[in-house]
Amino acid sequence: MPQFAANLTMLFNEVPFLDRFERAAQAGFTAVEFLFPYAWPAAEIRERLDANKLKLVLHNVPPGNWDAGERGIGCHPDRVDEFRAGVAQAIDYAGVLGVHQLNCLAGKAPAGVDAALLRSTFVANLRYAAAEFKRAGLRLLIEPINTNDIPGFYLNYTSQAIDILDEVGADNAYVQYDIYHAQRMEGELAATLTKHLARIGHIQIADNPGRNEPGTGEINYAFLFAHLDKIGYAGWVGCEYKPAGVTEAGLGWRQRLAQ
Repeated sequence: MPQFAANLTMLFNEVPFLDRFERAAQAGFTAVEFLFPYAWPAAEIRERLDANKLKLVLHNVPPGNWDAGERGIGCHPDRVDEFRAGVAQAIDYAGVLGVHQLNCLAGKAPAGVDAALLRSTFVANLRYAAAEFKRAGLRLLIEPINTNDIPGFYLNYTSQAIDILDEVGADNAYVQYDIYHAQRMEGELAATLTKHLARIGHIQIADNPGRNEPGTGEINYAFLFAHLDKIGYAGWVGCEYKPAGVTEAGLGWRQRLAQ
């Protein structure tokens, strides 16, 4: 059975963020992930992790102004200094929180910027981040995201991510493979997981349509969970879905689909 981590940005969101750690532990999770920790002191988050015997398996590098609609700045040529400052902040938090991998969001492609410049900026930023992360004992992740949920997002396909990582050339850089985003952009889920298993550092899940719990839509998660075991995926699976109701009421999918 895969190892599931509760995404606290999405799950238990009827309570304040710092109260979600206890809820996750009570629901049977032993690990969590979330988008960003930066609104809270790292020590406070670490206290919640330790008090509930939870492992943190993922968070993201600062994304720019999230509340204003920004979704990362990795490909923005005029934001390189800000990106590098965010890398340093992410490393500081990771050191306190004990996480071993961080996701760098590519961001939406700025209007009017040449495609070659967007790519060279993203590659250079990833090389910088990967080098800084390696010194800190961390892995770098990049995540393709579908253009229905985030129109204009720069990184959309697994093959595109692999091609960029090949150019970056860092041995601590991997794909964060979100099954929901991949289903909306390319399908071929099992074949892609098999083909690129060695390049995938983390997996996330939600069903489609609706981005709700596994088992509520078109994706055959019983098959995919068994497939992950079959091909030897040993990483975490982040539950980054929107609960259709109260989170706990929908958690039966773990028993039904992940035997």
